[in-house]
Amino acid sequence: MLGERIRKIRKQKKMTLEALAGEELTKGMLSLIENNKAKPSMESLAYIAKQLQVEISELLDEVSTLELRAILEQAEKLFNSEDVNGSEKYQPLIALIEPYIEKLTQGYEAARLLDIYARCLYREKISGWDHYFDRAAKMYDEMNLTAKRASVGIFRALVKFIEHDYQSSLTILLHERTELEKNHAYIDPITRLDLDYHEAVLHFAVGDSESATRVMEGAIHFSKEHRIFYRIDDLYRLAAAQAEMVPDDTKKEHYIMKLKQYGEFADDLQTKLFYQLFQVMALIGDKHDYHKALEIIDQIFAHPKMEELFEDWFLIEKGKALYGLGQYSDALACFEKVEIPEYAHHPFDLSLFYVLDSYKARCHFELGNREESEKWAKTAVENFESLLPTPHKDFAMDTYKKITEN
Repeated sequence: MLGERIRKIRKQKKMTLEALAGEELTKGMLSLIENNKAKPSMESLAYIAKQLQVEISELLDEVSTLELRAILEQAEKLFNSEDVNGSEKYQPLIALIEPYIEKLTQGYEAARLLDIYARCLYREKISGWDHYFDRAAKMYDEMNLTAKRASVGIFRALVKFIEHDYQSSLTILLHERTELEKNHAYIDPITRLDLDYHEAVLHFAVGDSESATRVMEGAIHFSKEHRIFYRIDDLYRLAAAQAEMVPDDTKKEHYIMKLKQYGEFADDLQTKLFYQLFQVMALIGDKHDYHKALEIIDQIFAHPKMEELFEDWFLIEKGKALYGLGQYSDALACFEKVEIPEYAHHPFDLSLFYVLDSYKARCHFELGNREESEKWAKTAVENFESLLPTPHKDFAMDTYKKITEN
């Protein structure tokens, strides 16, 4: 009711009846209006809105901007919290936003709440999330909020990426990017680099290395030219991974060194760890210097700031090094600890994890466990079946052939 909304906004602004009534209304009349016992004229309503420093439309709406702002503040705090995860985060957010969902018609607060609500529904596997994304995207377009609009498009594409439907993911992203560029006269540099990075990732995922390289190298040049360096570590990492898969030793060494330089310049632990991971992979795969690789890996695991994010990657490399030294039981013990991280969906990443089964097969073969050896060799080939050709896929096929023909 109108009166209740006026009272609520007045109290939110910590104003007394006298202060709101001012010189044009009596305290008694204002009290009647707030208790819905009297209807203000348009002149009085305009005066009340002016006193409250809000638009008249906000008084007439069922939910005020101030109320939505308070709800959004709660929602953002929980949504961005790193201390709460999974359903413990998403279900309370859904419960918080749901009572307002059909009243969200305009303004940043409404768009952002719809955005968060859609993401939470998706995470909880509740259908209809895309409908709320449509509403949020339309509002972002109307307000010319390019970065927010782009994040919706990227999220939609990543839904298919997580399902490993890479072609659909790329098609969605390219469509969303076209719509964004058509409806927004200016794309800010950060948003452009976000779009470039994800487009390059998806071009590589579908095997279009030419388009991926063009977009990726264009983004690296753009980032340097404008001295932004946003996404530069991600782009260097992508370039190094692509060079690893082709393979192209010259480019791989170039981008691994770029990762090292950026990590030192930015003092970024993740980038430094990625550099060390590529260094270890080169020591094992190219130089066969297993002792040096193990020395680096042991130093990394002893580091007090070693993040769990990288543990599985280095365990794989430790197992490979131990295999190379003929320590097959120890290698298997390492491999058994590895789990594919939830975030690993790109074919480049999956290749590094799927090849693990081929190494398991080779270890069992050397230990005389024929049945286990054949099982893991077959598993690796089956996992690689839908992925693009890479040296890891070739290794899996060679392993299967070696084991089944002996």
